[in-house]
Amino acid sequence: MSFRIVPEVFDKLPELYIGALVVKGIDNTKDYPQVTEFLDECVQNLHRDLAGQKIKEHPFILPFRGAFNALGMNPNKFMPSIEALASRIEKGKGMPHINPIVDLGNAISLKYLLPIGAHPLQALDEEVRFAREGDVFRPFGAEKDEQPDVGELIYANGNIVGTRRWIWRQSDISKIERDTTDVFFPIDGFTFLAPRVEAALDELSALCESFFGCKPVARGAVHKESNEMTF
Repeated sequence: MSFRIVPEVFDKLPELYIGALVVKGIDNTKDYPQVTEFLDECVQNLHRDLAGQKIKEHPFILPFRGAFNALGMNPNKFMPSIEALASRIEKGKGMPHINPIVDLGNAISLKYLLPIGAHPLQALDEEVRFAREGDVFRPFGAEKDEQPDVGELIYANGNIVGTRRWIWRQSDISKIERDTTDVFFPIDGFTFLAPRVEAALDELSALCESFFGCKPVARGAVHKESNEMTF
C-alpha cells in the first residue's frame, strides 16, 4: 500500500507538504466521551480565538486560498475545507458529532487550522493527482456518480475520486462509517507549515493511542523531495 503526490502537482504547488497517519483496529461503534469533550473544547477555543477576525485573511487560511488560486480555483466559489470549518465556528454554529474517528480528526483540524481527512483504509494506493477522463466522484447523499473536471486536483484511489478540488469536497464513498476500523488520515499543508503539520501528527497519533487504544501502524509525510510513502 502506498500514498503519493504525483510529480506534476509540484509544478503548481511546489511547497505542498502532506502528513499521513495510518491507524488500524479502532472500534468506531463505541462512545468515547473524551473525544466528544475534546472536540467541544477545540470548538470553544477556536471560536474565542477567531473573534473579530476575517476568516479569509487569517494567516493560516491565506496559504490555502493562495493555493486554490494557483490551481485555477476561485476560493470564494470553492472554499477550502479548513476555511469552511473555521467560518462555521466563527459564526457560532458549533460542530456536529458524527462518529469518534471523524470527531477526532475534526478536533485536531480545528486546533491546528489544517485540513485533515479521514479515509477508510482498504486496499489503499492513494495519490494526489490531476483528474483525467474516466475518474468518478460520488457526492454525499447522491445515488449517481459525477465526473470531476479534467485537470482539477484530486485525491484518488484508481479512478475513484476521494476528494474533489484537492480539499474542497470529500466523496460519499470515502467517508468514515460506524463500522470503519482502519483509517488513513492525510494532513494537508506546506513546507513552511511543516512544523505545524508534524505537531498535528504527533497529537493525532498520541490521541488515537490514548482514546482508542490503537497505536498507529504508519506515519510519514510526502512532499517534493520525497513524494511517496509505502506501508
